[in-house]
Amino acid sequence: MSAVPVFDPVIHAPGRLQICAILSGIDDAEFAMLRDAIKVSDSVMSKHLKQLEEAGYVAPTKAAMDGRQRTWISLTPAGRKAFAAHVAELQRLAAMTAPEPMGQGFSG
Repeated sequence: MSAVPVFDPVIHAPGRLQICAILSGIDDAEFAMLRDAIKVSDSVMSKHLKQLEEAGYVAPTKAAMDGRQRTWISLTPAGRKAFAAHVAELQRLAAMTAPEPMGQGFSG
């Protein structure tokens, strides 16, 4: 069963969309891996994660590793559902665009 298309402004911001896309294919990811993957600072990453967490889309888990506190992030079931619905809406919108005729590209 495919998700019902729904545009989600919380997910749509480029950084949050990238975070959700990464997390959709795995169980969880460490904060630093996500930060490095989307090429943002710690503070920007924290802000994105806070918004996703407030929406109920991600859940952080803290654990000590190598003597340091690490934060792992996972998509919640609600987050997986919202991301799938958002992707379905983007696909629906993309399907509405008229295909460009062959050889008629922009020549500005």
